[in-house]
Amino acid sequence: MVVEMPPAPAPEQRRRTSPFQHGEFRWLFGSNMSFFLGMGAMQILRPWLAFELTGSAMALGIVSAAVAIPMLALAPLGGVLADRIERKRLILSAQCVALLSEASILLLLLNGRLEFWHLVVLAGVMGCTFPMVMPARQAIVAEIVGRQMLGKAVAIHMAGMNLTRVVGPAAAGMLIPLLGIEGVYALNLGLYVIAILAVLPLSKRPVKTSGPPESVLSNMRVGMRYMRDNPLVLQLLVFGLVPVFLAMPFQTLLVIFANDVWEVGAQGLGLLNASAGAGAVAGSVYVATRSNDATRLRLMIQSVVAFGLLLIAFGFCPWFAPALALILIANIFVSIFGTLNNASIQLLIPDSVRGRVSSFIMMSFSLSMLGVLPVSAAADAFGAPIALGAAAALAVAVSLVFYALSRRLRGLDDQVRSAVMHL
Repeated sequence: MVVEMPPAPAPEQRRRTSPFQHGEFRWLFGSNMSFFLGMGAMQILRPWLAFELTGSAMALGIVSAAVAIPMLALAPLGGVLADRIERKRLILSAQCVALLSEASILLLLLNGRLEFWHLVVLAGVMGCTFPMVMPARQAIVAEIVGRQMLGKAVAIHMAGMNLTRVVGPAAAGMLIPLLGIEGVYALNLGLYVIAILAVLPLSKRPVKTSGPPESVLSNMRVGMRYMRDNPLVLQLLVFGLVPVFLAMPFQTLLVIFANDVWEVGAQGLGLLNASAGAGAVAGSVYVATRSNDATRLRLMIQSVVAFGLLLIAFGFCPWFAPALALILIANIFVSIFGTLNNASIQLLIPDSVRGRVSSFIMMSFSLSMLGVLPVSAAADAFGAPIALGAAAALAVAVSLVFYALSRRLRGLDDQVRSAVMHL
């Protein structure tokens, strides 16, 4: 008797255990790392130039607002375009605009003709390109790795972005005394070039549409209608924005803590930023090691509460060394919360509206910048520790009330398990 063995599975059918087993994911991840390293360095370079040109602290807020306002206003449009235009082409076009914008600043700087209004206008251009890049990048991840690996891929991407928050500003700050602002700016343009080149190997993927083409406004209405008809997704979006708007602006107050509370100067400020960034990376990496169907809601609630309490302890800590540990652990928890929230949304939404929904996730970047205004005003009026403590306490209270009032949110784990089973 001859026993027939079942055929070996085709290579494309073998179960993948890591998003990095997809060659295109490696290229996309490399492009993202290069692009966000450049964006991180700009957090130092742009304010440095603004202060050099004006000598005014208010100029820093103006440049930050010039980036944040168009990011917030254009986020829905970027999501629509990510669902209408071939995503590789959209990413390349937006990154080329960003490269030209920053190259214009360098040329003006080298010729001694850079003025503050140039910086504001071109910062606004960067604020316009960012909403075009992010939704397309997030949407193309699902196309490359598939929904089965999507949760891990999102966590890996967020870990990489958080790492650039540490390396980009720190490297720029260390290199300015060695190379000058012009030299560092030129190196940063090189990062944007690498980000563009790393996108080129990606395959073009036709946009999935059903029926005749619709107008941009119609597409935006489809995205809004999807969230109206799927309130859990909308509630997750809002839930994720609570700590971002109320508590994450603490990063802007770190300079006050470094200079006025602990008197540790620029070196201490660098350590605070590095500790915060390292915690964010650790939290994202932890989520990347969890399975898609693991329980997540309880961990999300525990994480946002722990983040708020640790931030309060940080604000009133009289010693610098323990404060470094507090800010590191606090950022581990807020990163766990944000990564789980983002990955849950990506697992629940269909590919047809992924770009539009992802654009609302991206709004968190601009909201954290805009949230600086009320927190900074409170710090001027009552002091940085009280302002930070009040913002953190409010973030915890709002999150707990949100959880208590939302029956759908309390059923998140069941919804995600169902989505994973149908992958």
